[in-house]
Amino acid sequence: MILIMYDTSVGGYFFGRSDFIARLHGHLDAVTRSGRGRIVSVRGRRQIGKSTVVERFVEGSDVPYLFFTGLRDGSVPQQLRNAQASVVESKWPWAETELLAQTASSWQEWWSRLAIPARQGPGIVVMDEFPWLLGSDRTLESELQVVWDRLLEKLPILMIVIGSDVSMMARLEEHDRPLYGRLRTLVLDALTPADLADALPHLSATEIFDAALVTGGYPRLVTDMARAGVPVDRYVVTELADPYSPLATTARFTLDAEFPEPTIAARVLGAIGADDTAHPGFNDVLSTIADPQDRKKTETGITRAIDLLMNQKRLIELETPAWAPPRGKLRRYRITDPYLRFWFRYLDRNHDRIARGRSDLAIDAFTRDWPAWRGRSVEPLVRASFLRLATHDDRLADVETVLPWWTRDGQIEIDVVAATAQRTAVVGSIKWRSTSPITERDMRALRLAGASVPRAQDASYAAISPHGDKPAGADLAFGADDLLGAWRL
Repeated sequence: MILIMYDTSVGGYFFGRSDFIARLHGHLDAVTRSGRGRIVSVRGRRQIGKSTVVERFVEGSDVPYLFFTGLRDGSVPQQLRNAQASVVESKWPWAETELLAQTASSWQEWWSRLAIPARQGPGIVVMDEFPWLLGSDRTLESELQVVWDRLLEKLPILMIVIGSDVSMMARLEEHDRPLYGRLRTLVLDALTPADLADALPHLSATEIFDAALVTGGYPRLVTDMARAGVPVDRYVVTELADPYSPLATTARFTLDAEFPEPTIAARVLGAIGADDTAHPGFNDVLSTIADPQDRKKTETGITRAIDLLMNQKRLIELETPAWAPPRGKLRRYRITDPYLRFWFRYLDRNHDRIARGRSDLAIDAFTRDWPAWRGRSVEPLVRASFLRLATHDDRLADVETVLPWWTRDGQIEIDVVAATAQRTAVVGSIKWRSTSPITERDMRALRLAGASVPRAQDASYAAISPHGDKPAGADLAFGADDLLGAWRL
């Protein structure tokens, strides 16, 4: 038997995820061979497609399963009735259906009943929105732990605990929680650029990176773009005209789930997302939302909000320059999710315009701003691609980190500093321009600035652009095809 607890799904096409499904099958095979139970925790941000992946897995497993959804703010009896009703809905029905469908007084009683059909072989129980189940019953974790240790672990059971509240799901693994030491973790991330290339075959490699910036790899948005079958900018223009389009609403669903009530953390996130530089520092955020009457109190609130957003919600990330000391003061913040960055830039700030029928103003703003914003916002994705490329490209041998670098006064900034443990191996400039290639003048400026980068005496200089042009002054050149290929390695 496999007990799977997971989150909501997104309908539509199914892209990628073969590695993730294979890992789930690996757990199922281990349970089947050993005849003993296993708990796997699956977590990932809302709308990332966890439900779709798990549903694809269970329906293709050819073993009995149950599939039900936790109810937000539901009582324990309501949750149990919902679970019992799912018994008759399975594509692969369980044995002892009547027993499992009978009313149970507690989760412990219902889970104990699962042992009877489980003795006949593996099966699957899918519990959607597990955090909502926990919210309705503070003893649920303990009850599950008791039944697991006493009974279910001795049977062919794989429990996959899945939810969208990333921080809460992570806390399930802490040493003072009932399920500590019993969980194996899987994290479902957004679709990769390689997945997007498979889903959007009408786009070039350069346009795939544009699609990654717009959709963030959210399956719902990738599906919507695949159905449209048009270039990325044309897709955006169409979506901007509709206040209820998936591009406009998906972020709101995510943010409403993370911040059901107005908080300073939500304001800080909005300030970071709306910043023109796409990577503001603390003082930039402070100047955006500071209370003139109580600046000190605002500073304290922002500090706490940043900690929440970065270490618990994982919605923002700290960016420091290459070779900076761990506690250095040169730091800035960036929203981790490319789609949320895009949404704050073009949808959130234009919501009122679109709602009152002036989508033309939002479209004009996007058309003017997109080339410059795209050039800045693609940098983290290019650096991530560059780091992946380093594992297979001999020119980048021993590279361990790929980071930006900038001076304290902000007068010099380098897009790419690829470093080994001892030295700067590559200094690179990203010029993500559609029309004009990277030039010899660009490389002269890079070499002049690169002289200030720590440990760069013997560094190579790289030109990174959509077409992979190699101007005079460049030792290396990388294009969108190279970077996309890194995600296929």
